[in-house]
Amino acid sequence: MERFLCIHGHFYQPPRENPWLESVEIQDSAYPYHDWNERITAECYAPNTASRNLDGEGRILGIVSNYARISFNFGPTLLSWMEKYSPDTYVAILAADRQSIVWRSGHGAALAQVYNHIIMPLATLRDKQTQVRWGIRDFEHRFQRFPEGMWLAETAVDTETLEVLAEAGIRFTILASHQARGVRKIGASRWHDVSGSRIDPSRAYLCRLPSGRSITIFFYDGPISQAVAFEKLLNSGEQFAARLMSGFSSHRSHPQLVHIATDGETYGHHHHFGEMALGYALDHIEGNGLARLTNYGEYLELHPPTHEAQIMENSSWSCVHGIERWRSNCGCNSGGNGGWNQQWRGPLRDALDWLNSQLAACYEDAMDGCLKAPWVTRDDYIDAVLDRSEENVAAFLLRHSLRPLDEDATVNVLCMLEMQRHAMLMYTSCGWFFDELSGLETVQIIQYAGRALQLAERYCTQSIEAEFLERLSLAGSNIPEQGNGADIYEKHVKPAMIDLVEVGAHYAVSSVFEDYGEETDIFSYRAFREDFLTLRSGQMQLAVGRIFICSSITRKADRVSFCTLYFGGHALNCGVRSFLGEDAYLAMKEDVVNAFNEVDFAAIIRLMDSHFGMHTYSLRDLFLDEQRHILRFIIAGTLQEFEDKFTTLYENSRSLMGFLRDTGMPVPHRFTTTAETALNLELQKMFTSETVEIDRIGEVINELRGWNVRIDNVALEFTIRRRLEAAMAELLENPEKDEPLGKLILLVEAIVVLPIDVNLWQAQNIYWALLHSRTSDLFAGSHDIERQGIQGASWIESLRKLGELLYFNVDAQLVAKGVI
Repeated sequence: MERFLCIHGHFYQPPRENPWLESVEIQDSAYPYHDWNERITAECYAPNTASRNLDGEGRILGIVSNYARISFNFGPTLLSWMEKYSPDTYVAILAADRQSIVWRSGHGAALAQVYNHIIMPLATLRDKQTQVRWGIRDFEHRFQRFPEGMWLAETAVDTETLEVLAEAGIRFTILASHQARGVRKIGASRWHDVSGSRIDPSRAYLCRLPSGRSITIFFYDGPISQAVAFEKLLNSGEQFAARLMSGFSSHRSHPQLVHIATDGETYGHHHHFGEMALGYALDHIEGNGLARLTNYGEYLELHPPTHEAQIMENSSWSCVHGIERWRSNCGCNSGGNGGWNQQWRGPLRDALDWLNSQLAACYEDAMDGCLKAPWVTRDDYIDAVLDRSEENVAAFLLRHSLRPLDEDATVNVLCMLEMQRHAMLMYTSCGWFFDELSGLETVQIIQYAGRALQLAERYCTQSIEAEFLERLSLAGSNIPEQGNGADIYEKHVKPAMIDLVEVGAHYAVSSVFEDYGEETDIFSYRAFREDFLTLRSGQMQLAVGRIFICSSITRKADRVSFCTLYFGGHALNCGVRSFLGEDAYLAMKEDVVNAFNEVDFAAIIRLMDSHFGMHTYSLRDLFLDEQRHILRFIIAGTLQEFEDKFTTLYENSRSLMGFLRDTGMPVPHRFTTTAETALNLELQKMFTSETVEIDRIGEVINELRGWNVRIDNVALEFTIRRRLEAAMAELLENPEKDEPLGKLILLVEAIVVLPIDVNLWQAQNIYWALLHSRTSDLFAGSHDIERQGIQGASWIESLRKLGELLYFNVDAQLVAKGVI
């Protein structure tokens, strides 16, 4: 009896991009990372590209990709972010799929996903079709093949959704065992009730559809999947492997497939080192011949369905009430906020459904006589989203327009298509999943709605924002001060809305701190400098200019003039407005320049009021990331003064503090606070200096312990990790040189004595790459090393020592490569 094992990971994050900037802004809760995408990538997505295989003593024997050995899907919006901000991880994921094709009889590990994770049974047929088509096209663009399977958000399913999948050419999808209603052997007439998770999950099932089409469904093993996600099964790789094997039964005579499905973030983010438990289980099961690792496409080819199944309509994997979690107060929630309710879910869904219908009508009216087939154009718009270059967008519009489009018509069409894109983004499932209307995920989808409304404003025959807010006001927050949905819109959506003038304000304010050059990108906008003058007088600085700003998304453009007066520190006044003509601009420029040259700064403020009226801005109006960057620059000098004073205070008081402690008198809190700050600063500086003094590090650690104050673990670990990774990268570039290797060993030895856990993952990856890409050549050419004045044996021993410090079983690697 054949045994097959498949583990599926659903890797997904809700879109976090600012809808106006098309970029994820800094999220302080993700510290020390920029945002949660970056943090979860470091904790999960990247580690699974290089999972550790350990020996009995916890030393690394090998590094392999988990992705190539499992089944997985990534949300398209997450991959879009990863391609730009974590390209190494992105490339490794694509490579894993290619490797799995080699290993799994031509079938890739990767599945597609409905585009932005909407609950498909609650979507219109038109939106269902677009979600599937965008998901397929995005997958083809990245993985360079057609997807065999597609993941449904929350595995939420109805027959119409399966029809859309089958019509698009998708061969299979994955559901929870409780989503099966009935089964029968193909050719039999009688259905057997398997509701309540009674289906045998160890085979594939054919689902025949009313249209005459069919699709295969895999119903995953619920109990094992639950144990992985919620019962700490990943605390032990051995325990995980044993539980997986328990899914096989000697009572079955068919080729069994044990398969589970969980959120991919389980392996590393939700469960620290979960990727290592996964890697161990896969190694153990495959290495001992306990089962054959496979993916769904390969198993389906080897063992086509012999049984067919019926689904539970409007069901999902994460709501016992079907799909009510995304439209009603069904009782499903995170469980962490007793006393709250989710009555807001229904009114929010109703408001967005109403808005969606209004936007659809607006789209059809605005595009009538402009596009050959507006909804076909929307389905194909993903091609422009994936490549927003001038050439590709022009070609896309040419294919779909009834006639060549001028600049204004181009902007109109792109605005309408972007309106439709945001009308789908506003249905991202996470907006209903959690407990509170004012939560980040829900505010995010309301912002998407706000962006869609803004884009629709000039094209709709009547304003629809007021009626939308009236409907949204029926959704009430659990937090009294947040009010209702309309209040949240006013507090969190309206202030986030920007137009081209506000992009110009960002440029104008930051122009006294940044040298932008002739052209620059500002998130999803491009600014072209047409005129710019800057003058200085002591701390005072004046910037006057004119720029042309164009959206890289909609091609909407405006010419903006500005005047910025910087007083030093955080004091700044800026006037910005749409360009009123050359004469008005030159008059303004001449007036403020003359006043600045006369050191009449009060006159400049009056002139700015005269020329720009109420269109004034300050540092508060900068986009968040640039604001933080400039504020760090502004406070750098002040911070240094504080640091110097803390250091001096501690050095001057250390003897007295010691005496107080020796006499048994409690050391005053102000003294220990000073010690904590000064000593942590010293540690930080040690790991950013040219050389690392191990002895002094030990002394500082002892002092911190002596005063019973904490080490700033998070900041120090991040600093050390970046220093180590840079040094390892230098070694990889120049492995033959002994100086980088010697410094590295000293650095790692210094890290070892620290009472903090430094994440060595990337450093270990680089060492592994060095061993496997260069070591054979290096060892074989040791006589060349000796000719350079380096003792080959000493160099080999140093490389071995570095590996041991990084927790490698180096000898096993050298034996495997035939070096020793």
